[in-house]
Order: sequence, then structure tokens, then C-alpha cells
Amino acid sequence: MTTKEKILNILEAQKDVISGQSLAASCNVSRAAIWKAVDSLRKDGINIEGTTNGGYVLRGKDLFNKDILNQLIITDYPELKNSSLEFFDEIDSTNSYAKKLLSEAGNLRDSFGNLTQNGTKLNNMIIVANSQTNGRGRLGRTFCSNANNGVYLSFIYCPENGIQDAAKITAFSAVAVCRSIKQLFNLETKVKWINDIYANGKKICGILTEGSTDFETGRIESAVIGIGINLYDNIDEQIKTVAGSIQGALISDNQNIDIENARSKLTLCVISNLLKVMQEMPDKVIEEYRQLSFLIGKKITVNPVIGQKESYTATVKDIDNNASLVVQLEDNIIKILFSGEVTLHSD
Repeated sequence: MTTKEKILNILEAQKDVISGQSLAASCNVSRAAIWKAVDSLRKDGINIEGTTNGGYVLRGKDLFNKDILNQLIITDYPELKNSSLEFFDEIDSTNSYAKKLLSEAGNLRDSFGNLTQNGTKLNNMIIVANSQTNGRGRLGRTFCSNANNGVYLSFIYCPENGIQDAAKITAFSAVAVCRSIKQLFNLETKVKWINDIYANGKKICGILTEGSTDFETGRIESAVIGIGINLYDNIDEQIKTVAGSIQGALISDNQNIDIENARSKLTLCVISNLLKVMQEMPDKVIEEYRQLSFLIGKKITVNPVIGQKESYTATVKDIDNNASLVVQLEDNIIKILFSGEVTLHSD
């Protein structure tokens, strides 16, 4: 039995604080070896709290691996039993990997629109990572994807006969994420059009949806839905003023987080809700998305994107049934934004 295994067994049996010296004696190793082993256990997702007097206490285990995910699918999420699952401890980007699988798969559908063998295999595939070295956000931005800190996943969606309402997929995904966070952590979240989830005024989740089109038919063959959620507060210092976490929001509300396999549960809950949302009446889901928005009625700055020369200010009037943002310009002209980048306007 390794030192790590011995320490974990002792902490599970002890329940209360145990000193580093006692652990060292029980494991017949040095205090330095105990610290090293505890640090390694923490990197495995086990929450071992250090006390001021040099003791340790086990607060919970957030184990995150393929075995735990498959076990939870059997016990709690049987609706996902037919979804293929791939897990990486580290990867450059789950979205990039998903797109690579799609590009290598050949035809996803036959001439009648039915999924081929490869299409059936890839449809509803879940790709999960403990960390990303090149996590990607919208408009070429990076997404901070620190190890043992969050949920970084991609979901491949290629239904029969292609995708009819591509513009709604990101909005539907946002609804699925907000539902999941409410279900698991009883935390209310809000959406910043079109793809960012906020709690307590800070971004805790980003969504990047990328599609592939059949140039012969013009049909959108598949979508890769990338979702990154900060569960814990291990966030890079340079973005802490704008980025937050589920844990941080709960602490602000004087709540505790149940970390027992929390990332695995959150991953599967999001996918489960995503599948449900895709089957619901679109207008119902869009209304839920509209209610989650914190931009309606606010003055915003619409920032330049491709084909737009300069930013301008507008007031958000609504979100229409295509998940587009309806804004009123300063000259009272109504404009509909199908995509783009907006920020709250600072007077």
C-alpha cells in the first residue's frame, strides 16, 4: 500500500483532525513525505484541509475520472447509457478533439439523411477533460481550464436530418447549464447573451458552439457544444476580477458546497439536461432563456465584430424566438443582433 493510500485510509477512518506527526508515525515516513503525499491527493480531487496546528482533516472526495462517470451513468443517469464517453486528464481542447473526430469520420449521413455507422457512433458523444492546455472561447479568446477546478466538456450533436435551428443551440445549452447548477447546488444563475453564465456578478461558465456544414446541401451536419464551468475558486489571478466560480458564489451566500464527486455529477447533469432541452418545445426553452437574461432593459455597448466598423450603444428590448438580441439604438431604430459581442454600458 502506498503512502497516499495509507493517508487516505487513516483520514477516512479518523474523521477528525489528525496531526502530520501522527500520520508520519503511522505511515513510517517523514513529515515531508506526508506533505508531498497530501499535496498529490489534493491534485487527485480529494479535499484535505490543513489546520493551523499542522493537522489534516478530510472534507470530501471529488473524484473525476472515466470510472466514476460511468458508475454515475449506471446509477443516476441511465438516459446517457448509449452516449460514448471519452475522458482525458489533460488535453489541448475538447472542442478541437471533437472536431478532429468529425473531420476523420467521413459522411455522417447517407443520401436519405439517416446517420451512418460513424454518425451514430459520434452523435451524443461526451468528451471530458480534467484540464485543458488550450481551452478556447468565442472570438479567439482562451478559456482558463486549470486542473481539478472545473468541468470542461464537449458534446457532439448530429441528429437525424441535420440541425434545423443552429442559432438556438448555444441558448439551449445555456438553459441546460443553469438548470443543472440550480438542481445540484441550489444556486441561481443568469445569462449574458449569448453564451456566458453569471453568478453574483461574475462569469462562471462559457459556451462555445461550433458547427460543420455540408457544402453540397448547405445543411449543418453537426455541432460541437463546448462548455467550461468553474466549480472551484482556483482561478488565475489576472481574471479573478471578472471570473468567478460556483464555490465562490455559494460562499458569498453563506452556503457550503458538497464536493463529493461534484465535477462528475455536474458533467452528467449538464449533458442530461442538454438532451432534455433539445427535445422540448423551442418557444418554451427560449422563454426560459429570456427569463434568465440580465441584459433586458439595460444599456449595452455593442462591440465591433467582422463586418462592423465601430462600437455603439443601445438598449436591450428583448430576446426574440430565434435567440437574437433585440436592441434599440439611440435614434430609436430597432436592430436585431444574430451574433456578436456586447458588454454592459458604463456611463
